[in-house]
This record gives sequence, C-alpha cells and structure tokens, in this order.
Amino acid sequence: MLHPNPRKVSLAPMLDWTDRHFRYLLRLISQDIWLYTEMVTTGAILHGDNLERFLGYNSAEHPLTLQLGGSDPEALAKCCQLAEQYGYDEVNLNVGCPSDRVQSGAFGACLMATPDLVAECIAAMVDSVDIPISLKTRIGIDHEDDYEQLQDLVELVSQAGCEHFTIHARKAWLEGLSPKQNRDVPPLRYDFVYQLKNDFPDLHISINGGIKTINDMHSHLDHVDGVMIGREAYHNTYLMADVDQCFYGSNEKKPTRKEIINAYADYVDQEMIKGVPLIHLTRHVLGLMHSCNGAKHFRRVLSENAWKKENGAELIVRAAQEVDCD
Repeated sequence: MLHPNPRKVSLAPMLDWTDRHFRYLLRLISQDIWLYTEMVTTGAILHGDNLERFLGYNSAEHPLTLQLGGSDPEALAKCCQLAEQYGYDEVNLNVGCPSDRVQSGAFGACLMATPDLVAECIAAMVDSVDIPISLKTRIGIDHEDDYEQLQDLVELVSQAGCEHFTIHARKAWLEGLSPKQNRDVPPLRYDFVYQLKNDFPDLHISINGGIKTINDMHSHLDHVDGVMIGREAYHNTYLMADVDQCFYGSNEKKPTRKEIINAYADYVDQEMIKGVPLIHLTRHVLGLMHSCNGAKHFRRVLSENAWKKENGAELIVRAAQEVDCD
C-alpha cells in the first residue's frame, strides 16, 4: 500500500545517470522514494528497434515514472499507451531540459514558449491512458521568467488534466549557457514554487534544484508537497537511506552501505549473465561511499578494474571491504 503522499521524495530524471541499474540501487536504499527514468524521446520509442531497451525495468523499481521528451500530441499519446502496457505508474512530460538536443527537436525547456502546445500535449496524454500524467518544468526561459508566465502555464496545463507538477526552481537559458551551466548559473527562485502551491492548493507541487540535505528536504516540505533530489542522490547516494524513516514513517532499520553493496552484487551477477558489462554497473556505486574513510580507494579500485573481463560482482564487494564506514 502506497503512502498517502507517495511522491513526497522523488529521484530526478537525469540523462545517462538514472538508468535502470541506478534505479535498482536506489530501491535497495529506499523502499519509498518515487523513481523516474531518464528522459526518453518519443522518436526513440516509436521508431527504435528495441522497446525493451527504452521501456524495460525491474519490477522492484515501483513506484516508477517514465519521463518523455516530445512535442507531438499524437506521438506522446502513443508512448503513454505503451508505458501503461509496460506497467509504469505514471508518465511525465519534460518541459525543462535545456540541451541543444531537445532544442533541435523543439521539446524540453523550449516548450515553455508555447504553453498552448504543452496543454494540447498533456490533454492528448491524459485522454490516452488511465495512469496519471505529470509535468516537469523550469520557472521560465531566457528573459521570459515572470512568475505570471509560470502561473499561466500551470493553470493551462492543469485544466488539461494534469494534477502533479515538479518545478525546477531555476530558469533555463536556451542560448549562452551549456546544460551543465544551466544546472548552476541561473539563480534559484524557491519563492516562485512556494507561491505556486499557495495559488494552486489542490495541485501536487514538488520542488527541484539545489536540494542537498535531509534538512533541506524538511524545510521545503513546509511549503510544498514534494521534493525531487537530483545530482546529490548520485554523488552522495547514501543520503537517501534516511528518506524512509524521515518522510514515510518507516520503522525498518536503514541498510548499511555494506549490506547495500552485497545486495547490489547479487543484482550485478544477474545482469552480467544477461550480457551487461561490469563497468556499466559499477559506475553507479561510486557515490555510495561518499565521505567515508577509504572512499577514494574504493572509487579507484572500481574505475581501474571494472573494464577487465576477468572481474565480476566480487570486485565491488572486495573494494568495499577496504572502506571504513558503518
């Protein structure tokens, strides 16, 4: 049974990072955090030759949202239907990614300039399936960053049937800043997101951007319904081990880092049998030993040896034995 507010804490969709292997690792750490896939484009799903590659996941990952990138209502609707068939709990439309790739495809953050199209996309998605449809967006783009514009977008999209919004509390510069700079340079405007919750009390509003500690999460949850954690969850992964007790009322003892490593090693064994290279699996645990004595040695052992064909899951366990941490 899901918590009354299952999206209280969620993992941000991050290209090249939140693949199914990292999501499985996160699920070993927290049973309650809501997981998101990387953004998958409608073109990759509809015109690719391997649906399992883009839509496959481990059943342990639920609750799980598929994030889509696209701007064609019909294509988005078709992808939502496939997502529902695959058993996803929700589909999310990306209206926040500022990369050149999404700009050339006329989706992501540039969609903020066409709120009517966003609403049309959401309406088509909502009408196509029975699972919830959500939106992730920035607070604005370029010089179009007045609160009223964000308010109008949320109003329009909510009328199309969307009830859950995640707001990255920075605007995006579509020209002049790289995707990496867009994650840090534009100032955070948490007040915009708090005001949205005041103006739309019946909508579920989650906040994203610059959230790094459990105290940060508590502070934001005084103003909004949910928090979404991005890079900190990847680089300081064990931070998420406190989420279930702090935000979901769990009485379960949180797993130690070594227990997580041992459980993940079992998963690595299974994935390598399927042909997944070890190096694709070890890269996700590099942040698990953050701040521990021996963390640098742990990362070096994995980075220097995971590509060698003679190594397997035991490499992760062996590297962890040298770390002095719980």
